[in-house]
Amino acid sequence: MEEIEKSISFDGRDIRLKIGLLAPQAGGAVLIQSEETAVLVAATRAEAREGIDFLPLLVDYEERMYAAGRIPGGFLRREGRPPEKAVLISRLIDRPLRPLFPSWLRDDIQVVATTLSLDERVPPDVLAVTGASIAVLLAKIPFNGPMAAVRVGLVGDDFVINPTYKEIEEGDLDLVVAGSPEGVIMVEAGANQLPEQDMIEAIDFGYEAVRDLIQAQREILAELGIDLVQEAPPEVDKTLENFIRDRVTAPVKEILGRFEKDKHVRDAALDEVKESVKVAIEALPDDDPVKVAASADEKALSNVFKEVTKFLMRRQVVEDGVRVDGRKLDEVRPISCQTGILPPRVHGNALFNRGQTQVLSVATLGTPGDAQELDDLHPDEQKRYLHHYNMPPYSVGETKPMRSPGRREIGHGALAERALVPVLPPKEEFPYVIRVVSEVLSSNGSTSMGSVCGSTLALMDAGVPITKPVSGAAMGLIKEGDEIRILTDIQGIEDFLGDMDFKVAGTESGITALQLDMKINGLPMEVIAKAIQQAKPARLHILSKMLEAINKPRTELSPYAPRLMTIKIDPELIGMIIGPGGKTIKGITEETGAKIDIEDDGTVTISAVDGEKAKRAKGIIQGMTRKLNAGDVYAGRVTRIIPIGAFVEFLPGKEGMIHISQLADYRVGKVEDEVSVGDEVIVKVREIDSRGRINLTRLGIHPDEATAAREAAALK
Repeated sequence: MEEIEKSISFDGRDIRLKIGLLAPQAGGAVLIQSEETAVLVAATRAEAREGIDFLPLLVDYEERMYAAGRIPGGFLRREGRPPEKAVLISRLIDRPLRPLFPSWLRDDIQVVATTLSLDERVPPDVLAVTGASIAVLLAKIPFNGPMAAVRVGLVGDDFVINPTYKEIEEGDLDLVVAGSPEGVIMVEAGANQLPEQDMIEAIDFGYEAVRDLIQAQREILAELGIDLVQEAPPEVDKTLENFIRDRVTAPVKEILGRFEKDKHVRDAALDEVKESVKVAIEALPDDDPVKVAASADEKALSNVFKEVTKFLMRRQVVEDGVRVDGRKLDEVRPISCQTGILPPRVHGNALFNRGQTQVLSVATLGTPGDAQELDDLHPDEQKRYLHHYNMPPYSVGETKPMRSPGRREIGHGALAERALVPVLPPKEEFPYVIRVVSEVLSSNGSTSMGSVCGSTLALMDAGVPITKPVSGAAMGLIKEGDEIRILTDIQGIEDFLGDMDFKVAGTESGITALQLDMKINGLPMEVIAKAIQQAKPARLHILSKMLEAINKPRTELSPYAPRLMTIKIDPELIGMIIGPGGKTIKGITEETGAKIDIEDDGTVTISAVDGEKAKRAKGIIQGMTRKLNAGDVYAGRVTRIIPIGAFVEFLPGKEGMIHISQLADYRVGKVEDEVSVGDEVIVKVREIDSRGRINLTRLGIHPDEATAAREAAALK
């Protein structure tokens, strides 16, 4: 292929494209670069496999540690299981790409994005999304694109396209907007309680830049002589389809018109209709065209039945303004909330119910040493808030093997995490590492937003002083021609058969997280804006129900949560606290039973379930690191005796020696004549020699100094 280079500029920040240089055997490949971040994206198409009735699209984002000039850790010293960030970027590429393939396409398609260089200023994810569109178009795969994505940041009062990591961290917005020529097709955002109108303006701002990237792709295709004309869908014999439609349309319409609130009852009734058609087909003669077609396509009945159900459900919404469970378009399902349903060994917990969706969220408080170490290409090294999402098969009444978390579980956990991070207390005020696990016990739509709500309650139940509670709602869409209906708080069937899943989370003050996914080719901004605005009263209604269960964080932690004490020491003394080979800090831990974490800046966090143990460890470290001055007077205890003097521990972990000549103002024959091991003595620091040894004396101590030393010791 002819080599082509193209550059697109956004406010002085260039995106450079190189085509025809790398991966010549891939269907299509592009090297997309901004600053020194470069991502290779390749797309390849293979022939359809027998029996596949869905689009087998596989999207993988790969990180190579050499991209940042690093060698992987671990025994093997090579990349292994993808880190969570890589999984989330794979999803970010997949989500705007998938709905743009024709519904009839069944060929195997794989898109692989590999970060080859990272300057640690420019995130590679949005480059990979745009690169995926280019690679697919170069591979001449049927695709309703072009598609592109940009990131929008908020620096001061100004929106910025494709901000640096630093600008993202310091700003109040991290927004990814992906779009097609038809409109916005995906949104992913985290925000610091940004008002709805500001978020709408940010999405609109991002889509303007998306359009420029779409135009650039069209120009590249024109230069290469690649036509965007799509392949025609394969012809399908309608005989079987018409047979099924004639027999299911009326009964399905009747079932949907019952406005059944229990999805299991509705699904059972629909299954009976489907089974009756199956029986009717089996009763036909073997040479009947319908039976022959059904034998050739075993999934035809399920596929046509889904299409009929989808059409009737959507028509009911558009024409009658009523949903399958009888709700109005902007009505939220019944909500109930409880906290503290588990024993107090669980630090905080809450049960959130919305319709038939039920989520149990459990919060655990840990020490700074429990923070997650991040071993990926991105600048963040640790994470102190972890949100994990689990959805076992019984939550939808199914049985299947349970494996490690999939991409969906990781993505839903990350969304809930992003929604709650803006309201968490700063580390300086609440040094705990926090983990929340959301267990989906029953699912009928909007489980990720149920996780946000349940987790807010669990955090408050655990005594985490969040600044404001967060709630969330999932918005849906039905688009039939020019008719558009936005649905509040969608349930499973509306997600499955609808056109949009738009999750909006936030506080009463503004939005903290957004996630928009489409099943159509894009939406104009006015529809996006309406969905965001319609979500606000739903969020506030849900929030009011949540606050009936618990309206503020508890003032006391669970008795089983660790008690943390934080002190600051001179960083130069860290080595003394740790000791050779960790001997000293291990000794303190063994003696007190407390856990000790030390940061490079000298912050020492001491934790123990028993507060007295933490207090003892704190005293030892303070004693070891306290700056001593000659003349200071302390109450101490004799720890050991040698012929020339006695050793006294006068501060926790701090010892000095009283020479025999300093035991009394007269000649002492034997140390044992004056003191014994365990005796309390009042001592004064006489000097600290050049080797750091502390010499004590019992001489020259005023009675008032002795009294003050005893009182100070009693307070420790």
